[in-house]
Amino acid sequence: MKYFVANFKIECEAELMQPARELLSAAACEAGFEAFEDTDDGLLGYVQRPMYDKEALDTAIADYMPEGAAVSYAVEEVPDQNWNQGWEDEGFEPIGVSDNLVIYDAKHTDREMFAGDDGVMRIFIEARNAFGTGTHQTTRMILRRLLAMDVQGKSVLDCGCGTGILGITASRLGANPVLGYDIDEWSADNAQHNAALNGVENMNVMLGDASVLNNVAERFDVVIANINRNILIADMSAFRAHMKEGAQLILSGFYEADVPMIEAAAKEHGLSLCDVVTDEEWACALFK
Repeated sequence: MKYFVANFKIECEAELMQPARELLSAAACEAGFEAFEDTDDGLLGYVQRPMYDKEALDTAIADYMPEGAAVSYAVEEVPDQNWNQGWEDEGFEPIGVSDNLVIYDAKHTDREMFAGDDGVMRIFIEARNAFGTGTHQTTRMILRRLLAMDVQGKSVLDCGCGTGILGITASRLGANPVLGYDIDEWSADNAQHNAALNGVENMNVMLGDASVLNNVAERFDVVIANINRNILIADMSAFRAHMKEGAQLILSGFYEADVPMIEAAAKEHGLSLCDVVTDEEWACALFK
């Protein structure tokens, strides 16, 4: 994935430095940043290049930082690299999402061990520098929602598909067709690769952000998006425009505290909140 790194410098009293770092990381997270490293005088923050929004970052910093702490920063490109390389080489342990759904690391699992039908759905994911293996709370919550729904014969749109795990699971549960998109080229390729690994032939993946939906005439029975709060709000109109009458919208990737903001954005587009489930501080909301 392609990233920018922001070198944040904080000017404040020494005793305020650590609280200021924590508030600054929260502000940058709100603006799409994903990872941080402490420095002597502040933080290094990493954000995917397409996600960088200077205006949103400046607004969040102004909202979060206390009096007595001034922040300046410089942004530069990080050379391309596989951020997950060590993790991918090591692999991950099987993830039991429920009694009848387990996610396996395709690179480190002998699939011949699972011949026959024991009633357990097994999804094999090879994470080639893409996110979404089922290890994160938001992914697991959406997977459990899909397991509880009747998606047989229903069309599914997976927004920001990552490894493709959500769309693949929907297809294995009977959804047809399945369309995914992701802004990251590695993720889009990885999702299509994982679909093939799992014998899913009815899932297509597009490269781009929500604007790629401008070229999609179809509407869907189920729309899924596991993205950060700001992108969900910004793309709500695109989600709504591609929902059939009576369709369901499943959103995650945000904190429980953010639910009112997500609900307000959805309400502006004629959607009603049905329920919210949580896992630790993370939330997953269902709208109709």
